[in-house]
Amino acid sequence: MVMFWLRLTLALVFLSFAARADAADPATNAAPSTNAPPLTNAAPAIVAASTNAAATNAPAATKPKKKPKPAPLESDTLATTAPPPPYSGPFPRPLDSYGDEGSNDVLSVVANRAFADKFNLVATIIFLLAIIHTFLAPRILAWSQRLQEEHEENLQLVYGNAPSADRPHWQSIPAAILHFFGEVEVVFGLWTVPLAVAMFIQKGPSVTRHYFDQDVSYIEPLFVVVIMAIAASRPVVDFAVRMLELIAGESPARWWIALLTLGPLLGSFITEPAAMTICALLLGREFYRLGPSSAFKYATLGLLFVNISVGGAMTNFAAPPVLIVADKWDWSSLYMLEQFGVRALAGILVANATYFLIFRKQFAEMAEYRAVNPPQEPEGLEPVPLWVTAVHFAFLAFTVVVAHEPALFIGGFLFFLGFATSTAAYQEEINLRPPMLVGFFLAGLVVHGGLQGWWIEPVISRLTEYPLLIGATVLTAFNDNAAVTYLATLVPNLADSLKAAVVSGAIAGGGLTVIANAPNPAGQSLLQRYFPDGGIKPGALFVAALFPTLVMLALFALPR
Repeated sequence: MVMFWLRLTLALVFLSFAARADAADPATNAAPSTNAPPLTNAAPAIVAASTNAAATNAPAATKPKKKPKPAPLESDTLATTAPPPPYSGPFPRPLDSYGDEGSNDVLSVVANRAFADKFNLVATIIFLLAIIHTFLAPRILAWSQRLQEEHEENLQLVYGNAPSADRPHWQSIPAAILHFFGEVEVVFGLWTVPLAVAMFIQKGPSVTRHYFDQDVSYIEPLFVVVIMAIAASRPVVDFAVRMLELIAGESPARWWIALLTLGPLLGSFITEPAAMTICALLLGREFYRLGPSSAFKYATLGLLFVNISVGGAMTNFAAPPVLIVADKWDWSSLYMLEQFGVRALAGILVANATYFLIFRKQFAEMAEYRAVNPPQEPEGLEPVPLWVTAVHFAFLAFTVVVAHEPALFIGGFLFFLGFATSTAAYQEEINLRPPMLVGFFLAGLVVHGGLQGWWIEPVISRLTEYPLLIGATVLTAFNDNAAVTYLATLVPNLADSLKAAVVSGAIAGGGLTVIANAPNPAGQSLLQRYFPDGGIKPGALFVAALFPTLVMLALFALPR
């Protein structure tokens, strides 16, 4: 795996050098000269004399009329016109600087932009390789586990005892490296390394430093880290359990319905990442630990991701893909409820009911298991007083209100950690590893996503309503849905029906992959230990989320 990365990095470095050399060569960026070299002094006289003699001796004749040439096609024009001078503006290149606004041929526009800036293609190839890496992550984890087991067997032959924590050499270094490469949360962060190397070579150190430090906004990853840590604290989860117990009692079936219906709708008020954290924690406690089949596990995960994605559309501030467009398009919370919220609720109910009917027989076995193995309360902790819970929810509300001001919500988070330490008798240890991994995942994703607008924008801006609905859904599966809706805001004079189509597709497709919606990595991080080999297979998740996605698309496609 390490050698693969070295070879791949060298290949990308070579490609970047070639692209930079091509961009720097003036011969490739200048149109061929139309001026002939100057003639000698004798040449004009000879040419003139010959012309006069031919004019006096030749009989008069009419020249045949030439057929007019057909007008060149739009795609031919883009392909045959001389390339413009080398671009020297800001990076990433503004989309309106390519000069292809009048073209409706998507393929020609994409090809023209790839030719205009070779780094566009380099960045997208790296992004595609990162996506492929996420699909291979479960296999890499299984490979790591096999290497560790073989390493322990070999050491047992030498030392004759079982592995223990006080023997560091029991850990296989190759297995640990492979395990690191198999963590889905670190994939996009890892692939920023070859991206940075390629950018450094072709664009230079100042552009690279400015892009990573200034152009990319890390506010959303930082917010998710903070909101996950607060939402996963014992007082918040304990309060959610007490409220849902009033509805669900001790029935796994009622817990399943409540968490997949009410939980996603809660995301419209406390933000989607917070709702995902609470739902994932309680699904682990009240569903996944009870031993459902693998198909039921994936079906539930697909429902959770899709429902969270659309459940945040009741308001204009809780879902990242909605928040980005709400101000620019003047969408109020009432508008979101009327145009998207009602349809989202109907889709959640239909999808949940369908999967419930398919897997309903498993709930009886799960109820028997739960009766014998009820949820274990933490030992040595006092019941949480109401005032402690109120303070936690105050921190949660403050973080939501200042979600776009990292200096404020990070400062508030430090006060929260101090309060949690002071009230340790009512707290569990705050585990920052899952939130940090999710934040790292999202940070890598926004770094890569910021360089994909050159091909996503032509697709969005040149489709009609229903193709755009489908296109936005497909694009969301391979990019964060907030990035898709952001690019839609760059399209001037976009019709209201097209605005609704792109947002509908973005939120409907938010459950197809882990990278499709910002809260998804949080759910994966909290639930992946319940799946075989400790990893979630992207293909199985896609299949499980496909039906609820189609249900949402059908409802969003209805006339408004």
